[in-house]
Amino acid sequence: MMDRTSTSSPARLALLLAALAMLGPFSVDAYLPAFPAIQQNLHASALEVQQTLTAYMLSFAVMILWHGALSDAFGRRSIILISLAVYAIASIACASVHSVEYLWVFRMLQGVSAGAGVVIGRAITRDLYSGAEAERMLSLVTMIFSVSPAIAPIVGGVVVTYLDWRSIFLLLFAFALLLLWLCQRQLPETLAAEKRQSFNPTSLWRNYRQIFVSPLFQLKAGAIACNFSGLFLYVASAPAIITQHLGLGSNDFGWMFVPSVAGIFLGALAANRMAGRARAGHQVLIGFTLLIVAGISNVGYHLFFPPALPWTVAPLFLYTMGMSMVAPGLTLLVLDLFPHIRGTVASCQSFTMTMLSALVSGLISPLVSHSMLALAITQCGFALTGLLLWRIARIVSKNKTRERESL
Repeated sequence: MMDRTSTSSPARLALLLAALAMLGPFSVDAYLPAFPAIQQNLHASALEVQQTLTAYMLSFAVMILWHGALSDAFGRRSIILISLAVYAIASIACASVHSVEYLWVFRMLQGVSAGAGVVIGRAITRDLYSGAEAERMLSLVTMIFSVSPAIAPIVGGVVVTYLDWRSIFLLLFAFALLLLWLCQRQLPETLAAEKRQSFNPTSLWRNYRQIFVSPLFQLKAGAIACNFSGLFLYVASAPAIITQHLGLGSNDFGWMFVPSVAGIFLGALAANRMAGRARAGHQVLIGFTLLIVAGISNVGYHLFFPPALPWTVAPLFLYTMGMSMVAPGLTLLVLDLFPHIRGTVASCQSFTMTMLSALVSGLISPLVSHSMLALAITQCGFALTGLLLWRIARIVSKNKTRERESL
């Protein structure tokens, strides 16, 4: 494995890993303002255009299960480079389609390749750092990455207003090429050849089975997934929230995404400052408190008042701040369940989160996006479920510790 002293500085590495993680949000958020234009240009229904997001999310979820295992077998760097090349091809193909069916196909190809950076980036972080240092690194990546959900829909809105929707995918193509060049020059290989896993059916089955049958993995990864799904519900429903409920235009998506990103940034900053100074459980508890307060206040407002600015979007600030405080500590706890196959664990954790997000996009969002109250209740339900899973995980962990001590 490359020695830490020979890699990029922590700040430079964090910037590169954050840029790789940005591919996911940009692939989703940047083209949301273009839905009406895509619908008109490709002569598609609103549901058919919505399914381009579902196609992306489903393929993203399926392939994200394999990025980590591939990186455990063939190295972190090579898988990221190949994925970026595939993503670039898929993006320029999306810009060239003339039917919504072809857009589904190439959005699926984008989904297949977009997740490598975020999954393998977590494994790279844990390869190089441990304990509070790793938590600080993860929160630093989150702080840098957090600007993307705010920038992406704003950029998408400007592009679709002054150019056209195809230019959004050309922009993604250029971004992928830039990342490919930067990773070729600066991304270190952090997994030594002697530590790589065999990529064969028997070994893969054993590793995946070991992870997915673990109650602690399901509980901790499930808590992270529920928290994120509460946010993604609003991302998937953003066109309805902005245009229908709030009566705004395609350039006004910043009203929803800026508070969300501010919360993510400040939550990651708080997690970064608390790493090594406060117990991880205490930090997670503070984060869940913010999540629940945000959920309850959101339900309370929309129970009695119609959607309006800024009250409809204000709870998203607290929600994302809490989510961002919970994520680094819980993510490290998940990765450390099986330290010899961290890449595969990172894939499985991302798969759990993405599959739930795909369910939110394809099923839950269409069912509840007609009502801000229904959206608020559903988001609050996700936060409460995440808290419940985390509390059960702590009880299971304590029982296992007692069992080991009694032997």
